[in-house]
Amino acid sequence: MKPETYRVASNPAIENSGEPSALRVLFSGESQTAPGHLLGPKVYDFYLMHLVLSGRGIFELNGKSYELESGHTFLIKPGQLIRYESDDADPWHYRWIAFKGTEATALAAKAGLNTGDLQHNRLSDIRRASTLYRCVFHALSGEGNSADLEAAGYLQLLMAAYRKAAIAARRYPEETESHGEQLHQRVVRFLSAQYTHAVSIEAMADSLGYNRAYLSRVFKKKTGLSPVSFLLRLRLDRAKLMLRERPELTVGQVAASVGMQDALYFSKQFKKQHGLSPIAYRQDILGQQGDS
Repeated sequence: MKPETYRVASNPAIENSGEPSALRVLFSGESQTAPGHLLGPKVYDFYLMHLVLSGRGIFELNGKSYELESGHTFLIKPGQLIRYESDDADPWHYRWIAFKGTEATALAAKAGLNTGDLQHNRLSDIRRASTLYRCVFHALSGEGNSADLEAAGYLQLLMAAYRKAAIAARRYPEETESHGEQLHQRVVRFLSAQYTHAVSIEAMADSLGYNRAYLSRVFKKKTGLSPVSFLLRLRLDRAKLMLRERPELTVGQVAASVGMQDALYFSKQFKKQHGLSPIAYRQDILGQQGDS
């Protein structure tokens, strides 16, 4: 059995007693709990969120009991009567963050953790979330004047990670018609701005805050094309325009200008889409201009 441990770091910044903060982390910590470690029944006057790293236990909320283990997160709302207890044989090892503020409720809702009784979920990969909990703790452990802002920033990144997980698990009501159109437009804008560079669909999905498989599925439903196919078509259409308007550029330079470094691959894909090789297309356009 692992020995019991406990460590906590509080926000070193003095809270302004005037207007309430938009988002403020109060404290953060980590504990390897003892067998049967029990808290409650009790209430808190702030949000308290736990990530279970290992072990098992029971979280009781609104008269219901939930068995939670590694990967699970549970959120306690202000004023809520709760009780949670570690397993006797395999007690919890968890990290936690306490926070409050005028934006706290909305932030928790966006993360999918503040909707009705849905105040717990399970992450399939806890590495990023675990790291962000630790970053909050280390920010509060420092003595710099930026600790308050750093901790709040890491908390927002953490909530973004939960939101992505909620969307991927289809817990979040995202797949409405209007949402599909909005996501389609966001992908189009992103690719239209970035097509001249090496574009990773995985990186784009992460930048937009979505799981890649989910993003690709919604986009294809709207367009009939995967993001990869749309990007290729976009590049080849831009190349067609450049071949017509920039005759001084070589085919290789045109290819590189639209984000395709392999000129041979570019030529093959251009002919497949437009029916002519880039050289033949340019010659045809120049011939038409000479005849006019």
